[in-house]
Amino acid sequence: MGRNNNEARAAGAANPFVHELRLSAWRKLQVLLMGLVLFPVRVALAALLFLLMWPVAKLRLAGLSAEERAQPVRGWRSWVLHPMMLLLSRAVFFSLGFFWVKVKGRQAAPKEAPLLAVAPHSSFLDMLILCVAGLPTVVSRSENTTLPVIGALLEFNQSLLVSRKDPESRRRCAAQLSERLQSNGRWPQMLLFPEGTTTNGQNKHPVLLQDTVRGTPPPALWYTTSQLYTNITVEFLPVYSPSEEEKRDPTLYADNVQKLMAQKLGVPATDYVMEGKLPVWKLGCLCLPLEPPARKALTILQCTGMSDIKTLVQKMMDACQPGQETCIGAQELSSMLQLKVAAAVELCGLYSKDEQVDLRQLALSVAAVSGVWNLDSLIHLSFSLFDGDGKGSLTEKEMSDLFSALLGFSQRHVAALYLEVAGAGPPTQGEHSNPGFYSPPPLTTKYFFPIRNKCRVSAASNL
Repeated sequence: MGRNNNEARAAGAANPFVHELRLSAWRKLQVLLMGLVLFPVRVALAALLFLLMWPVAKLRLAGLSAEERAQPVRGWRSWVLHPMMLLLSRAVFFSLGFFWVKVKGRQAAPKEAPLLAVAPHSSFLDMLILCVAGLPTVVSRSENTTLPVIGALLEFNQSLLVSRKDPESRRRCAAQLSERLQSNGRWPQMLLFPEGTTTNGQNKHPVLLQDTVRGTPPPALWYTTSQLYTNITVEFLPVYSPSEEEKRDPTLYADNVQKLMAQKLGVPATDYVMEGKLPVWKLGCLCLPLEPPARKALTILQCTGMSDIKTLVQKMMDACQPGQETCIGAQELSSMLQLKVAAAVELCGLYSKDEQVDLRQLALSVAAVSGVWNLDSLIHLSFSLFDGDGKGSLTEKEMSDLFSALLGFSQRHVAALYLEVAGAGPPTQGEHSNPGFYSPPPLTTKYFFPIRNKCRVSAASNL
């Protein structure tokens, strides 16, 4: 009964990150006609204002050394240029139809709450909150610094920059974020659109957005600018001070803040998150996709004429030799499998944000849903790909990689699961059963082959 309910939930769940805008024929005509008039005028005004912001942004840090840029801006650069940028920023949104912004509650001072947690984040137009909050600093992708004007604005804001491809960049950004949040008000407030459970145990200032913006760019921009005006309400909730238990458990802290914000918005709180381009939901220590990428990947391969899936998987396995890099880009995948570049890019996008894919992940997930391999063969295949030393068992890292391959994206909380699996002794890939071996949640069989007693995992002696 529980299994059926869970599978029905996964199969029938709507993607909570996609809003399908349904308009009547008359409403579509109205949006089209008004958009033809308002869209070019408003976008041109916004572009002009962005150009005016560029010299102000460049002037703020002009002549400062790297050491000075690493400190909060003070003096005339702050009390002259900051109000100018705030005025121009508000003018941009005014030109797009955000004439009035209703504000509820009181914004706390940086000393009281160094972090503003803003939700929900549904479109780029949510950046209006920066104007309401007085241009707090933000965290952004380092790639955005190369964008015209946007890069200068990020420098003006002294934003923290992080690269998705560089683990060291993420660690450095986390350290800088922690330093700023514990500066006792020396740095301006930080604004985050929370997409995880990261926390440093500091007080959080929850902020709610309520607007009528719908869709994603460019439809959201067209729809919004075709309205005479757009309503938006910003509500500053009371500062949330974590309990000692919440300080020890970031997940509990994040869940409680989420429930509070959802209650104030009058909407249900869910366990859905985005992993890469996939919406997923939590099941114990695992995250399961609403739309498993393996089936989509198999469809893409079959639609491009790849009918011999067994040969295709074997080709990917041959490229996964011990000691070799298994993560490849779209171009390399295209050459290896004789695919069009567009198809290779789409395949990579199913598993990653940066047009790269782990060949082991692609090979095993496609094999699991193809129906070509039986269970015993899939178990052998998984150990061939992830048992790097050929020892017949998996380390915690190897098991994490295996689950990531089966589920379609990285699993961050496998440690507890691994301890449960390896707790009944040193299990291996042998034929003897292990009564203590982990039995996977029923729903996981929908997404990947069930791991039976004969496929067992043991800890390496050095763990």
